[in-house]
Amino acid sequence: MSTDTIRQFTDLIKENLNNQNFVRLAMMNKRNKANELNTVTAKRIEVKDGIKLSFVYRYPNKDITKNYSFEESITIVEQLLQTDFWQADLFTLKADYYLTIHKNNHSSIRQKASSITEAPIPKHDNEKQRILTTTGNIYLRELGITTAEGEVKKSMQDKYRQINKYIEIINGILRNIQIDNSFNVVDMGAGKGYLTFALYDYLYNVLHKTPNVIGVELRKELVSDCNQIAQKSGFGKLSFIAGTIKEAKLPETDMLIALHACDTATDDAIFRGIQSMAKIIVCAPCCHKQLRKQMNPTDDLSFISQFGILKERQAELLTDGIRALLMEAYGYKTKVFEFIATEHTPKNVLIVGIRQMKTQVPKPEILQKIENIKKIHGIEFHYLEKLLENL
Repeated sequence: MSTDTIRQFTDLIKENLNNQNFVRLAMMNKRNKANELNTVTAKRIEVKDGIKLSFVYRYPNKDITKNYSFEESITIVEQLLQTDFWQADLFTLKADYYLTIHKNNHSSIRQKASSITEAPIPKHDNEKQRILTTTGNIYLRELGITTAEGEVKKSMQDKYRQINKYIEIINGILRNIQIDNSFNVVDMGAGKGYLTFALYDYLYNVLHKTPNVIGVELRKELVSDCNQIAQKSGFGKLSFIAGTIKEAKLPETDMLIALHACDTATDDAIFRGIQSMAKIIVCAPCCHKQLRKQMNPTDDLSFISQFGILKERQAELLTDGIRALLMEAYGYKTKVFEFIATEHTPKNVLIVGIRQMKTQVPKPEILQKIENIKKIHGIEFHYLEKLLENL
């Protein structure tokens, strides 16, 4: 009977809370697909009146956090497993336990070796809560962001903030769309892998998805280093390959990311996303040389573009604006916004496209608007336009 197995599972939770081996609990695979509650996670947290379990209830457009005593927590978990979820994962210092409840009223608990060897220190509830944890985080340590004790190095504070802002943005994107548990993610121009590792950590350990994540990087030494770190971290579905954004051999892509790809490399990435009909395209452009060389307005705009820095900014606006419009023309709902404050990085514009329809035939009314914009600014062509002609 599933009720008996649920009680065995909650007894394991109670036992590991009492002997201080409890690390984290996650409940997912909702029974009623119409229910807006997607997942519930729990971890220990320190509050004024002692150690509690902090529950995070994840909904499509919000997260709700509530703290409960250990005794209250057991009752809440039992109720959620009986009415809301088919699956729960319990992570402890001794072992990992996986509860599966079947619709035929049968259920089972699988036990595996513990994937966590160090107990996370309960954080006080007035500290800023980060989506990703640093304690016991192998890839953050190997990438030089944290010390062996899990503390963020002073010299890496900006990078750590950038990583967390990035994950917050991805969190906001994914909570508003439906995506399968298993899907292909490609990170173009992965570099040292800071954001690629963080993305995999978030998708796998926070959302409990099973994505296949590929980081594409031209420099073979970085590819080798990142693959070694992925292996050390136990990230079995994360890999890095050597290649260019334009020519790397890739599987069909559901989510394409290209952060700070220089000049037309961003266009190459967007093209490959549209070509693969990726559900999500996320780009942070870098450098805008291609249009700047062509800009030659014949009206009063020429009096503005005579100033070098203003012409450069115009080129940025036009390049990214036309990119966003071309994505709209090919069936994407597109947003352009700030990635992270300019004091942390000047490369701070993010273009995000969510596919609304599958099409390789662009909307003519949007193409006409692009033609009008080009004419005003004396532009012959946008590089992404030329790529899309080959669809």
